[in-house]
Amino acid sequence: MDPNHKDQRIVIIGAGVFGLAAARQLASEGYGNILVLDRDMPPVSDGSSSDISRMIRFDYADDDYLSIAHQAYQEWSKPKYQGFFYPAPFILTGNTSPHGQAWIASTTAALTRRQLPYTRLEDVAAAKQLHPVLSGTLAAPPFNGYLNTQAGWADANKAISQIRDDCLELGVSFLSGRRGTVVGFETNSSNKIKAVRTLIGPPIEGDCFLLTAGAWGSSLVPMYNSTLTTAQVVAYLRLTPEEMVRYKDLPMYANFSTGWFNFPPHEETGILKFAIHGWGYTRTPGSEEVLANRSNLSAPPLIPPRERRNFVPADGEARLRAGLREILPELADRPFEKLALCWYTDTPTGDFIMDYHPDYKNLFFGGAGSGHGFKFLPVLGDYMSLALKKSLPDNLATKWRFRTDYATRDDVFLGDGSRGGPVRRELNPQERAKL
Repeated sequence: MDPNHKDQRIVIIGAGVFGLAAARQLASEGYGNILVLDRDMPPVSDGSSSDISRMIRFDYADDDYLSIAHQAYQEWSKPKYQGFFYPAPFILTGNTSPHGQAWIASTTAALTRRQLPYTRLEDVAAAKQLHPVLSGTLAAPPFNGYLNTQAGWADANKAISQIRDDCLELGVSFLSGRRGTVVGFETNSSNKIKAVRTLIGPPIEGDCFLLTAGAWGSSLVPMYNSTLTTAQVVAYLRLTPEEMVRYKDLPMYANFSTGWFNFPPHEETGILKFAIHGWGYTRTPGSEEVLANRSNLSAPPLIPPRERRNFVPADGEARLRAGLREILPELADRPFEKLALCWYTDTPTGDFIMDYHPDYKNLFFGGAGSGHGFKFLPVLGDYMSLALKKSLPDNLATKWRFRTDYATRDDVFLGDGSRGGPVRRELNPQERAKL
């Protein structure tokens, strides 16, 4: 990307949080020829940036992420995001496994280094004294964890709709549907991309291309084993008006030993949402699918439904009910309003990627949110812009580089310490058919 040519044609493939944040930032800097392509207008129905809620917190063991997430949290708390962001306390536990213990210890150490306040919870009684709405046994003994009151959640669909509208106000163009569904690239003899190919219509030309397609990105270019697409289970339970009052002070609660986390009730919809941040499920693409890159190990279907399918694997539903029984056993056997899969783009270390692709001179890869990228929305565009101009601070440029050294390693996806529960597995044919 040439920062001296504001009239260059910038084509952004993928209208999730990374793509929209980059589009908004670049347009605000005076780049006047930006086109965003996606299968649907944002918020995209099956994208990981959409839905009624996303957790906003800055509890990280890594000092870089802690600092940037705290910066983002402070932005979320400003009037600009009023109506999208809702403060809520966050409880983290997970002492029932070695990695859960290590995560809590390293996270609290990082918070202490930054002199950021939190309250230790030494046992179940301490947690229930602060939040008596928690009626379950909580994490199995020995329970311990902490409470951070500087946290909250964002209505993801509203936030994405707002950033989309910001882009439109700034002159960013959008192309969606089959005409906006990218299936490949056209390159010249020096591996410079000239245009993208879509499901229908002529190729779309550009000067600089940003690939921010999330879980679908690995279907377009070789990723050298640096990303893996996984599906995570999500559940929605409808509450009565009386229950909305009863559970209105429910804290966000995460058990890193099992992967469980929940949100407070969503007032507008009357829904209680919870999910598993675990090892997830993979889906090997079929031979009949339209893919530019056949080397990727996992990918969601390219053509989306108008909304996420009402389905998760049976073992995923069992884990959701077990987590609900841990905190609110009186709701654990209720019928769910809906079940769904959310597609992550994981990296071996949990780090994002913001770097130019090694095979194409003018293709920038931005994303690999690894299940924790959305919270950075208010500041993400700044970092995407710096990365595009190769101006990131050295520590972040190193952390977010496009790595090719994983290519020859058999299994590098051992996690960043935040995943819990059973090992990752492939969806079986019966489960795939339900997608």
